[in-house]
Amino acid sequence: MSPKKTTAEQTAALPVHWDNNGKLRVLMVTSRDRGRWVMPKGWTMDGKKPWQAAKIEALEEAGAVGFVSDEQIGTYHYEKRFENGRSVWCRVTVYPMIVEKLKRRWKESNERKRHWFSLAKAAKVVDEPELTDLLRALAKDPEKLTEL
Repeated sequence: MSPKKTTAEQTAALPVHWDNNGKLRVLMVTSRDRGRWVMPKGWTMDGKKPWQAAKIEALEEAGAVGFVSDEQIGTYHYEKRFENGRSVWCRVTVYPMIVEKLKRRWKESNERKRHWFSLAKAAKVVDEPELTDLLRALAKDPEKLTEL
């Protein structure tokens, strides 16, 4: 990244739950543009704390309802591309979310798919290297999520 680039701030939820076998799973959604697997994320929101905005993004993009911690578990960077060809470098702050339920219909259900992955598999399907590293680290120490 060039030091001249401006970095925009985004916030993301890492929606997780333990399946019937006691395995930790992470909910990923497809991006609207190219169908890549991503976490629910978006721009920071005026009047909302970053973790509150992450909770809203998880509901709108994945239909996930639950508890979002106010303690971040990491950050990653990516290049956000717009339809007009422009792009901006984004720093995404990630907040863990314990999913209590999934809605059958949600705001972006016609635009996205969602899927539960193991943390190790999620690390393999995302494109952003820093996000891959974050997911791999959590896969090695999933108890870190329960400490928040």
